Amino acid sequence: MIAIFTDGACSGNPGPGGWAAIVVLPDGTVSEQGARAETTTNNRMEMTAVLEALSAVRDLAGRVFVHTDSTYVISGITNWIKGWKRRGWTTAAGEPVKNEDLWRRLDALVAARGEGGVEWRWVRGHDGHDANERCDAIAVAFARRIPVELYRGPLLSYPHGSLAPGTGAPPPAPPKSRKTGSSSAAGPASYLSLLDGRLEKHATWKECEARVKGRPAKFKKVRSAEEERGVLKSWGF
Repeated sequence: MIAIFTDGACSGNPGPGGWAAIVVLPDGTVSEQGARAETTTNNRMEMTAVLEALSAVRDLAGRVFVHTDSTYVISGITNWIKGWKRRGWTTAAGEPVKNEDLWRRLDALVAARGEGGVEWRWVRGHDGHDANERCDAIAVAFARRIPVELYRGPLLSYPHGSLAPGTGAPPPAPPKSRKTGSSSAAGPASYLSLLDGRLEKHATWKECEARVKGRPAKFKKVRSAEEERGVLKSWGF
């Protein structure tokens, strides 16, 4: 068994970003990985982390358990990608699939491991999961150009908490599309921004963009009180 833990970070979205992965091999060897991208998005960093980790174990036999807090990655590779490929890499709305280049690479890496060769395990981000917290710290360090020492060595000497595989809890179900007439708890979108330690909520993207564009800020669209609470928790509120 090979265990992989990943995370991505981005300041500005798009903006400078970083990715991180922890790979645990069957012989008990641990390898931390990570790098920076000058202009990217959070989703691309989440995907890149998984891609780099799977590439690192491409020639090793055994089932791979990939742990990520990205519902985008898990939903995309296990569900959405089937429709994208059937429609020639377009969405149900007829638009080009974002990050198609990365999805194609990820699809090929997963297919190469055969049926059941990769298992996807969602972990709740910023919720005290040792490996997820460590990956987040590495990714943020690269995004901010902060020096970080990557561990390579035996599992028994790993200094950053537990690397035990997760239990495989399913990620939260995405809200049903309102275009199909399905009911959803999601309401009108609003936007949160965090700049220089000050949090603001905006009714429109234009207001949010005016505050964050070109500045080292965090921002996020939310559609429900629950989603807003989750974002605030991930930002330390």
